[in-house]
Amino acid sequence: MYREGAAAGIPGAVVWESIAAGGAATRVLPDGCLDLLWSSRAGLLVAGPDRTAHLSGSAPGERWVGLRLPPGTGPAVLGVPADALRDRRVPLADLWGRAAVELADRLAVTVEADHPRRPGVADAAAPGRAGFSAGPPSPGRAGSSAGPAVPATGVAPDWPGRTEPVAAALEAVAVARLRAAGGPDPLGARVAARLAAGATVAATAAEVGLGARALHRRSRTLFGYGPKTLARILRMRRALDLARAGTPLAEVAALAGYADQAHLTREVKEFAGVSPTHLLPARHA
Repeated sequence: MYREGAAAGIPGAVVWESIAAGGAATRVLPDGCLDLLWSSRAGLLVAGPDRTAHLSGSAPGERWVGLRLPPGTGPAVLGVPADALRDRRVPLADLWGRAAVELADRLAVTVEADHPRRPGVADAAAPGRAGFSAGPPSPGRAGSSAGPAVPATGVAPDWPGRTEPVAAALEAVAVARLRAAGGPDPLGARVAARLAAGATVAATAAEVGLGARALHRRSRTLFGYGPKTLARILRMRRALDLARAGTPLAEVAALAGYADQAHLTREVKEFAGVSPTHLLPARHA
């Protein structure tokens, strides 16, 4: 069970919610993003930018809420450079200290007040919050998983918003911290947009007025890795979007800028750990 929608107040950010069905781990693909996460079991966490797929395991019935910050925005919200979090899942308290503990306490009180537990009552799907769309999980961030309805957890089925208070709280604290930081570094959005559109690293550096070394240094701070790695990750995601829309893989390779389909396959395997067909619906495999 998974749903997501645009976050208020942060352009390009996405709020997502999921309920884990248990079983196999979810393969979370790199995307250049940082996530602020809440888990009903693990509490508040931060997911740093990954260079390879992260296999995320969850207990059956575990709830996740995530605020996925677009490339380049996370450092201003979290207060640390992205490369300090690369390939890591970190308790938020390690970054924010007492502020994270206080936020966790507020969330615990809010969830308990709005979501009373009743012994022996199964959890049921609730209406989506405004702006959310239901559907299969994107290959997004830690905690997102798909599956059938969760087993009985003792949670009242008549809570209309489920994890909505948690999502709202994550959005609010991120917006407040972003404003306090003076907003994200505008370079991040410019670089990510050019690379996502298929521009070369050299052309991107020239457009933003930086030399190669300066762009690499700024990119590590903003995205967690250099611009070449980010460009390859964004190209892979662009290719997978085309393939999921039904475009044949040979055509996907040409449209996304790969030398050929074999090149596409090698790149996807390097970042995702599996071939492109493994990541597509059965009709495309």
